Amino acid sequence: MTTTALILAEAAEKSKTPFYIAGGAFAAWALIVSALGISNHDFPGKGGRAPVIALSLVLMVGAMSTAVITA
Repeated sequence: MTTTALILAEAAEKSKTPFYIAGGAFAAWALIVSALGISNHDFPGKGGRAPVIALSLVLMVGAMSTAVITA
């Protein structure tokens, strides 16, 4: 009976893999943006500001959503 309970408990546990992927992508993006900002004084430029902010927001919402879903 305990073996069955352990198997059911493991099956019911949510996978945290989506959170690790989303959080890792967000962290990698933060490193890339900071490296580009340090090396290029005008980064992201006038036309690149909106896409950089939009991608940052999408990655943030993805990381936060997967954190809540997998909690």
